[in-house]
Amino acid sequence: MNNQKLKWIYLIILSLVWGSSFILMKKALVGLTPIQVGALRMLITAVFLLLIGFNSLKRIQKKHWKYVAYTAALGTFFPSFLFAFAISNIDSSISAILNSLTPFNTFIFGALVFGFAFKKKQFYGILIGLIGTLILILKGAELNPNQNYWYAILILIASIGYAFNVNMIKRYLHDLDALAITTGNFLLLIIPALLVLVFSGFFTSFEVTSETTSALGYITILSVVGTGIAKVMFNKMVHMSSPVFAASVTYLIPIVAVMWGIIDGERLSMLQLLAGGIILFGVWLVNKAK
Repeated sequence: MNNQKLKWIYLIILSLVWGSSFILMKKALVGLTPIQVGALRMLITAVFLLLIGFNSLKRIQKKHWKYVAYTAALGTFFPSFLFAFAISNIDSSISAILNSLTPFNTFIFGALVFGFAFKKKQFYGILIGLIGTLILILKGAELNPNQNYWYAILILIASIGYAFNVNMIKRYLHDLDALAITTGNFLLLIIPALLVLVFSGFFTSFEVTSETTSALGYITILSVVGTGIAKVMFNKMVHMSSPVFAASVTYLIPIVAVMWGIIDGERLSMLQLLAGGIILFGVWLVNKAK
């Protein structure tokens, strides 16, 4: 199968997998703290990837390790905690819609930091997306006064990390295969994640209950499928397409996440759905103009 068809297959699979990740995080937070969810997600993923990809580490050369470390921090370490804290305070479906800003940030920082071309139509797309974001957050705060929508800022910060991650992979790790990049990422994250877990009190306060057992089950699924396998697929997609195309997986993620959110009893107004549509239209405009 040629790369043109394969990249679209990866896009659809990743949309389904990552669209389901938000509800899995929400369920895991019932029995665990945001810090524990983020750290356990990295540790379980690291174990899985080392089992299947340990031999790929020899392909990482000395020149690569600096960027493997950067992408590990910006594309996984910080976003894992930022999303966990955000979803513990606002609806998972809203978090997924806000994550749609990743292609904007991929484009903006690609142009400002990595020297990619910038067109006027893309600027208009960014403005439209930001308008949709503002409507989404303001309406969400009105509809759910018990939720703290300041935590939406954490999603925006995480999306900037993702943007740097995808641009760095395309620019500096293009000669390294996806499994090696992903395994290298999580190898470097084992000690930081373990330290975070220790200082969170997990090993001294964890109790086996129905809630914590279920939470560990959700985290395991999220780690192996939603992080381990999905990260390898995503890095492959970055290699065979453009950074902005790869980041456009966020087109479909909100659709899947909103469906899960509604099933789980989350409330979304028509204005919020419209705002989500405005954000996606802005993302589409940015990509169409490239």
